[in-house]
Amino acid sequence: MNPEMNQTRQPEWNRRMKRMFSGISPRYDLLNTLMTFGRDRYWRSEMLSLTGIRPGGLLLDAGAGTGMIARDAVLGFPLIKVIAADLTPEMMKVGRGRLGHANITWCCADALDLPFRDSTFDAVTSGYLLRNVADIPGCLSEQHRVLRPGGKAVCLDTAPPPATLMKPFVLFYLKVVIPVIGGLISGKWDAYRYLPESTRSFKTPDEISAIMENAGFTDIEYRRYMFGTITVIRGSRPLMPHP
Repeated sequence: MNPEMNQTRQPEWNRRMKRMFSGISPRYDLLNTLMTFGRDRYWRSEMLSLTGIRPGGLLLDAGAGTGMIARDAVLGFPLIKVIAADLTPEMMKVGRGRLGHANITWCCADALDLPFRDSTFDAVTSGYLLRNVADIPGCLSEQHRVLRPGGKAVCLDTAPPPATLMKPFVLFYLKVVIPVIGGLISGKWDAYRYLPESTRSFKTPDEISAIMENAGFTDIEYRRYMFGTITVIRGSRPLMPHP
């Protein structure tokens, strides 16, 4: 479950997330690929194409985990630089050991308190971050703050399955298949019960879009994938502040 939380609960939530992701870090990317039938790479490509990043640009990947988005960014846009920031050192250790790219800088940081000056980045990305933070509005406000005017934030995340004919099958996959596969391969049964449950109980794309708008973003749009359970949402920081 991932309701927005009082700030007094944020340290407790952060500790819980760090424990969970530390435990699943060795098998995290393998399981993402298995559970998405290999579509995760396509979604990363789609989100990066929406950043509008240009040669020489600086991109922040917030909640970078093992750095798969950062890796795809420097391979797809060779002249950019990426800062990959995450709360969990063990996840970043996996990424650094595999991705040692000169254009990726790793940074241990809380997505709710980014250690960067205002208007630093040309684009901000995040993958499966929003459903795992204690304060979604605060997280998006931080992304807005560190973006340069005209820059774009693009979030890849899960979404509750929409009410279609496929919903019963999608729910079975989330409730039964993912916990079993994840538990067997990672040995972390609790984590792979939490992750699909956080998808079912997460906010809809329209709700996330409204939170982005309240954080100051404009030109918000989203795309849905995998029977509506994956969303890529983009928003822009206006060139001029709101009156």
